[in-house]
Amino acid sequence: MTTATVTGKPDEPVVATRNYLTEEGVTLRSWLLTKDHKRIAILYTLSITFFFFVGGAAATLIRLNLVTPAGIFTPDIYNRLFTLHGIVMVWFFLIPSIPNTMGNFLIPLMIGAKDLAFPRLNLLSWYLYVGAGFLALFAILIGGVDTGWTFYTPFSSLYSNGYVVLALAAVFAIGFSSILTGLNFIVTTHRMRAPGMTWYRLPVFVWSNYATSVIMVLATPVLAITLMLVAVERLLRVGIFDPALGGDPLLFQHLFWFYSHPAVYIMILPGFGVISEIVPCFARKPLFGYKFVVWSSITIAIIGFFVWAHHMFVAGISLYAGLVFSLLSYVIAVPSAIKVFNWTATLHKGWISFDAPMLYALGFIGLFTIGGLTGLFVANLAFDVHVTDTYFVVAHFHYIMVGGMVSAYFGGLHYWWPKVTGRLYPEWWARIAALLIFFGFNLTFFPQFILGYLGMERRYYSYPPEFQAWNIFSSAGASVLAVGYALPFFYLGWSLFRGKRAGSNPWAATGLEWQTSSPPPAHNFDKTPTVTRPPYQYRPEPEPQDV
Repeated sequence: MTTATVTGKPDEPVVATRNYLTEEGVTLRSWLLTKDHKRIAILYTLSITFFFFVGGAAATLIRLNLVTPAGIFTPDIYNRLFTLHGIVMVWFFLIPSIPNTMGNFLIPLMIGAKDLAFPRLNLLSWYLYVGAGFLALFAILIGGVDTGWTFYTPFSSLYSNGYVVLALAAVFAIGFSSILTGLNFIVTTHRMRAPGMTWYRLPVFVWSNYATSVIMVLATPVLAITLMLVAVERLLRVGIFDPALGGDPLLFQHLFWFYSHPAVYIMILPGFGVISEIVPCFARKPLFGYKFVVWSSITIAIIGFFVWAHHMFVAGISLYAGLVFSLLSYVIAVPSAIKVFNWTATLHKGWISFDAPMLYALGFIGLFTIGGLTGLFVANLAFDVHVTDTYFVVAHFHYIMVGGMVSAYFGGLHYWWPKVTGRLYPEWWARIAALLIFFGFNLTFFPQFILGYLGMERRYYSYPPEFQAWNIFSSAGASVLAVGYALPFFYLGWSLFRGKRAGSNPWAATGLEWQTSSPPPAHNFDKTPTVTRPPYQYRPEPEPQDV
């Protein structure tokens, strides 16, 4: 991508004398008041890791309850557990995971900038995130919420006896954190690109986060006002969604899903970007159909605003509206399929190396494809009526969000770990963790497709005995998955102190972020780079002239 020749060979490790970890000092104050995008990314990483384990602990208890048909928790506690799991995982892990960590760290590096456009807003967005997190934890600790992460009315505004308003306030606050991050990424991408970094020389990761940011800025205010209206109805008894007060509960679902379906793409589009960086690097080939991949992201971001009512086929919308939203749901599958096709074509005749990031990327492609194909099932009006509110939907959602997005997150974490920390991780342990996650995930969630098709409803604390065998498979898979997720916590932590030093470009990658030292200096580049090539100019290795 730069004027430097890409040889296809990793460089030798050189200890960076100046880097962002030490240049501003190492005191707690220097971290809490930092305006460096890389340090803020680290703060986000630590925060979302904490919430990932909180949400994971709730999931563990849910699967433990479902080992036996009668369950081990009371219905009320079970309701609060799956609500906790949903709220924490969706709003405090999945949505901010890649944009706020890797996006924050990498976008300025990838476009040759010294920082994001608004460093103070960037820090403010992290404080909003943390404040919202404390508010959510407070609501959980004093009794929790039993509405599910969807806060459906009139249950949330009238009948629920949990701390609904506190939970709503937490989600409301974190929404502003998302808006600030999205605004920062949009302005940075427009205004701070290095000389020669044209739009079609941008890495797909930047394009994906740009598309995600547009959704964040346009859709999040709708969620914020919707949740505020629920709180107003609950506190002041103003009839908005409650039929008893003259409101319309269907209005809530329209407003909620107008945000929450595009939010699915807020979660998965950055994952697409990560995979588009990893696959060419470890296949040693240019990304097949770069412009198609780029415009697929933009198309998904646009069409994503017109499919919200496919969550409402049984909620009482008209048949004609259902047909339109069903058709649009099939249409949005096309750009997603283009991406999968292009990644596969990139692999074709590639010089593939199966390092941990590539294992996660291959797992992503397989699991996302299953999730996407089952999405076509639930886009079908007749089939959706059969599986609405069953474990089929749970499995479909988790294949996209956990099998897909979380695999992309771990793939990106391993891929850029040497750049972020200046250290290499133990490859053997990383491969073991990637394989455990892949097999554990499938053992956990594939049985849920069968359970859902057979009619097992989600969010019930008990179930008929004939479903027990599939539930035991699912809970056993969750145990394997938990080990797979815990392993990186230990070996990555070990590598921070004992891992081998990483060179500036250990993967022989072509992006601008690999043309500076590892870890990067506080100002990213000693000299502003000039971009002269398209992205992903890989070639097979080894080549005689490179030896």
